[in-house]
Amino acid sequence: MSTEIKINRVAQSRIDSVDFDNLPFGSVYSDHMLVCTYKNGKWETPVISPFEPISLSPAAKIFHYGQSIFEGMKAYKDTEGNTLLFRPTDNCARLNKSAERLVIPQIPEAVFMDGLQALLKIDEAWIPTNVGSSLYIRPFMFASGNGFHASPADEYKLIICTAPSGAYFAGKVKVLIETKYARAANGGVGFAKAGGNYAAQFYPTQLAIEKGYNQVIWTDDNTHEYIEEAGAMNIFIRINDTLITSPTNDRILDGITRKSIIEIAKDKNIKVEVRKVSVTEVITAAENGDLKEMFGAGTAAVISPIAGFGYQDKDYDLPELEQPFASTLKTAITDIQTNKTADPYGWRVVVK
Repeated sequence: MSTEIKINRVAQSRIDSVDFDNLPFGSVYSDHMLVCTYKNGKWETPVISPFEPISLSPAAKIFHYGQSIFEGMKAYKDTEGNTLLFRPTDNCARLNKSAERLVIPQIPEAVFMDGLQALLKIDEAWIPTNVGSSLYIRPFMFASGNGFHASPADEYKLIICTAPSGAYFAGKVKVLIETKYARAANGGVGFAKAGGNYAAQFYPTQLAIEKGYNQVIWTDDNTHEYIEEAGAMNIFIRINDTLITSPTNDRILDGITRKSIIEIAKDKNIKVEVRKVSVTEVITAAENGDLKEMFGAGTAAVISPIAGFGYQDKDYDLPELEQPFASTLKTAITDIQTNKTADPYGWRVVVK
């Protein structure tokens, strides 16, 4: 590790108060967090300190102009006690891609990786080992500089917090194909993990929940004719034995789980097509029995199977398969993440 990092440890850990057999997702927090401040044109020395509230001026630009981005990652323990990360430099690269779009200073990869690994070493006891559990990692950057003028801030913070977590979704997921609201538009920030993207999803998602659905399938902003994402995840659709996913663009997030699924599926001789898929094609496939599976893909849930969907006041159920692609691919990814199998792709990183 080459990055200088200041460390202030907690006086007393809270870990004994946590029930690791009954972990919610993302609402129990580890002892420490990493904070790195951008000021006077440069990133200062990162500091690992106790997890605690942060103090900001009411004039901080994050509150007024929404310069806020984040990432989602996980850490795992293998049977030998090693701490493992999955494609962490891809997360750093995507964070910086988001930063560029929102005019936030990019964080050097060495600072990000060294800081993250130092944080994980200090809080490694917080990494759960129960099946399906992991240490969820939330890096985020935001405008901490002050001013009511509508312009980029002059100060920013990178914070990395961690949360021992159980499964993100439980049970079957039923979704509604959205025909009015759009998640993102051409030329916008849909490809970035900007906080505002998710805030804008809450209202149409709440409307879907009120109708009895769990989530929304987003369609293109212009015609609403093409499937793009599922909730906060990328989406895969299986028609017969072909797995289809939409190509990334400036509306669709370049998901790390998505990229991993495509590569693993191809290596398992599953036919994969990265192309636009229309709502009409999905409805037709559902009606004639060719639609076999739909699932969301993202860091939090890894893969979340969709049991059924609604479109224009009609519901469609998906068949229950003995060997769905979703289960095969989720097992393949999680086995790599937890060191239960070889990693031919070089995705797994051991924290040293």
